[in-house]
Amino acid sequence: MGNPTKKELKEQYKNRVLTGGIYRIQCSGDKSYWLRASLDIQGSHNRFAFSKKTDSCPEICMLKAWKQYGADAFSLETLEELEKKETQTQRQFSDDINTLLELWEEKFMEGGQ
Repeated sequence: MGNPTKKELKEQYKNRVLTGGIYRIQCSGDKSYWLRASLDIQGSHNRFAFSKKTDSCPEICMLKAWKQYGADAFSLETLEELEKKETQTQRQFSDDINTLLELWEEKFMEGGQ
Protein backbone atom coordinates (compact mmCIF):
# COMPACT_ATOMS: atom_id res chain seq x y z
CA MET A 1 0.00 0.00 0.00
CA GLY A 2 1.58 3.27 -1.14
CA ASN A 3 1.47 6.73 0.28
CA PRO A 4 -1.66 8.75 -0.52
CA THR A 5 -1.31 11.29 -3.30
CA LYS A 6 -1.78 15.01 -2.81
CA LYS A 7 -5.14 14.76 -4.55
CA GLU A 8 -6.28 11.97 -2.23
CA LEU A 9 -5.13 13.89 0.85
CA LYS A 10 -6.92 17.00 -0.33
CA GLU A 11 -10.11 15.00 -0.89
CA GLN A 12 -9.87 13.42 2.56
CA TYR A 13 -9.45 16.87 4.11
CA LYS A 14 -12.46 18.27 2.27
CA ASN A 15 -14.63 15.30 3.28
CA ARG A 16 -13.66 15.16 6.96
CA VAL A 17 -16.34 15.53 9.59
CA LEU A 18 -16.17 19.11 10.86
CA THR A 19 -16.71 19.54 14.59
CA GLY A 20 -17.06 23.01 16.00
CA GLY A 21 -17.87 24.12 19.48
CA ILE A 22 -17.51 26.40 22.44
CA TYR A 23 -14.43 26.48 24.63
CA ARG A 24 -13.09 28.42 27.57
CA ILE A 25 -9.53 29.54 28.15
CA GLN A 26 -8.98 30.06 31.84
CA CYS A 27 -6.16 31.59 33.86
CA SER A 28 -5.69 29.92 37.23
CA GLY A 29 -3.65 32.90 38.47
CA ASP A 30 -6.52 35.36 38.64
CA LYS A 31 -9.50 33.13 37.74
CA SER A 32 -10.21 35.12 34.58
CA TYR A 33 -11.60 33.32 31.54
CA TRP A 34 -12.47 33.89 27.92
CA LEU A 35 -15.28 32.13 26.05
CA ARG A 36 -14.68 31.40 22.39
CA ALA A 37 -16.48 29.74 19.49
CA SER A 38 -14.72 27.69 16.84
CA LEU A 39 -15.78 26.00 13.63
CA ASP A 40 -12.87 23.58 14.17
CA ILE A 41 -12.53 22.74 17.85
CA GLN A 42 -9.53 20.44 17.32
CA GLY A 43 -7.73 23.20 15.44
CA SER A 44 -8.35 25.54 18.37
CA HIS A 45 -6.88 22.99 20.77
CA ASN A 46 -3.84 22.58 18.52
CA ARG A 47 -3.25 26.35 18.27
CA PHE A 48 -3.58 26.75 22.04
CA ALA A 49 -1.14 23.90 22.70
CA PHE A 50 1.31 25.51 20.28
CA SER A 51 0.92 28.88 22.05
CA LYS A 52 1.69 27.29 25.40
CA LYS A 53 4.65 25.33 24.03
CA THR A 54 6.20 28.41 22.45
CA ASP A 55 5.11 30.75 25.27
CA SER A 56 3.33 33.02 22.81
CA CYS A 57 0.07 34.47 24.09
CA PRO A 58 -2.83 33.31 21.88
CA GLU A 59 -4.77 36.60 22.08
CA ILE A 60 -3.90 40.20 22.91
CA CYS A 61 -6.72 40.43 25.49
CA MET A 62 -4.92 37.75 27.56
CA LEU A 63 -1.46 39.28 27.34
CA LYS A 64 -1.38 40.99 30.74
CA ALA A 65 -2.35 37.81 32.61
CA TRP A 66 -0.10 35.70 30.35
CA LYS A 67 2.92 37.84 31.24
CA GLN A 68 2.03 37.95 34.92
CA TYR A 69 1.22 34.26 35.51
CA GLY A 70 2.94 32.50 32.62
CA ALA A 71 1.71 30.01 30.05
CA ASP A 72 1.35 27.19 32.58
CA ALA A 73 -1.42 29.11 34.37
CA PHE A 74 -3.63 28.82 31.27
CA SER A 75 -5.86 25.94 30.29
CA LEU A 76 -8.37 25.26 27.55
CA GLU A 77 -11.61 23.41 28.23
CA THR A 78 -14.14 22.36 25.60
CA LEU A 79 -17.61 23.19 26.90
CA GLU A 80 -19.71 21.86 24.04
CA GLU A 81 -19.14 20.35 20.62
CA LEU A 82 -21.37 20.46 17.57
CA GLU A 83 -20.89 18.39 14.44
CA LYS A 84 -21.62 19.95 11.06
CA LYS A 85 -24.45 18.17 9.32
CA GLU A 86 -24.03 17.07 5.72
CA THR A 87 -26.97 19.24 4.66
CA GLN A 88 -25.69 22.39 6.39
CA THR A 89 -23.91 25.15 4.57
CA GLN A 90 -20.82 26.66 6.17
CA ARG A 91 -22.88 29.77 6.95
CA GLN A 92 -25.61 27.77 8.70
CA PHE A 93 -23.01 25.90 10.72
CA SER A 94 -21.34 29.17 11.69
CA ASP A 95 -24.71 30.63 12.75
CA ASP A 96 -25.39 27.57 14.92
CA ILE A 97 -21.99 27.86 16.61
CA ASN A 98 -22.52 31.58 17.27
CA THR A 99 -25.96 30.89 18.77
CA LEU A 100 -24.37 28.26 20.98
CA LEU A 101 -21.79 30.83 22.12
CA GLU A 102 -24.57 33.27 23.06
CA LEU A 103 -26.24 30.57 25.16
CA TRP A 104 -22.99 29.83 26.98
CA GLU A 105 -22.33 33.54 27.58
CA GLU A 106 -25.78 33.85 29.17
CA LYS A 107 -25.08 30.79 31.30
CA PHE A 108 -21.83 32.29 32.58
CA MET A 109 -23.44 35.67 33.23
CA GLU A 110 -26.07 33.99 35.39
CA GLY A 111 -23.28 32.47 37.46
CA GLY A 112 -23.78 28.97 36.11
CA GLN A 113 -20.03 28.32 35.88
